[in-house]
Amino acid sequence: MALAKRLHKHFGDSLVIWQAADGNEAVRLCFKERCQIVIMDISMPELNGVEAAEQIRRLDEDCEIIFLTAYDEFSYAKRAIAIHALDYLLKPCEEEELTAVMEEAVGRIQKREQFEKLHMEQEMPEETGAEMPEPDLEEEPDRLGQAAEKIRRYIRKNYMKDISMQDAARMMNYSDAYFCKLFKQCFDQNFTAYLARFRINEARRLLQDKNASVREVSMLVGYYDANYFAKVFKRIAGMNPSEYRDSFHTDSV
Repeated sequence: MALAKRLHKHFGDSLVIWQAADGNEAVRLCFKERCQIVIMDISMPELNGVEAAEQIRRLDEDCEIIFLTAYDEFSYAKRAIAIHALDYLLKPCEEEELTAVMEEAVGRIQKREQFEKLHMEQEMPEETGAEMPEPDLEEEPDRLGQAAEKIRRYIRKNYMKDISMQDAARMMNYSDAYFCKLFKQCFDQNFTAYLARFRINEARRLLQDKNASVREVSMLVGYYDANYFAKVFKRIAGMNPSEYRDSFHTDSV
């Protein structure tokens, strides 16, 4: 109920929210209402979150599944790798993380719908080979710093592309669940929220050019829908891209 209130606060009537008391009810609701986004805890009565998500994935291969879990659930969450979850939100979930992941989910749905209208098929990423052994981060602080720098380099090199948490996890040769925990420990936020802020910071720099087109900047920082870009920009920067560009040049005069 609290989560539903937070979603209503940010997305208003643009979302229809259904609530389920357990995993079995969640599966039934998804089948009946054709839900496009699912936020799922892992520890639930009747049917746990991973089992419910597996059933939902069999019903709908495109459903955006987001796990909401605690650190001590992560060894269990590894079963979710094959489900291709969009992200793992860790309790306690920050407001910005929730909003960023939901915006990403909505953006992916809109993009998929646009492709369907154009009768285009979306290419699915190829499965990689065996994952690297996952070290105990508590015992290897040096490795944590090295991992953080490798992730930063990957984002700097690829932020303008359509990348996801799963892409970054594969780059590190780690499972989705382990990578999410690693990222949280390195950056104190989840991958989606970090990537959104990185992209918007780059957009701010590009918008310092008074001749910069908002649509062009949107494409350059990895957002292929200018309207979606504007929503994310306004949430993070407090104003829309055009206002930011104009205010920057007004202040500079």
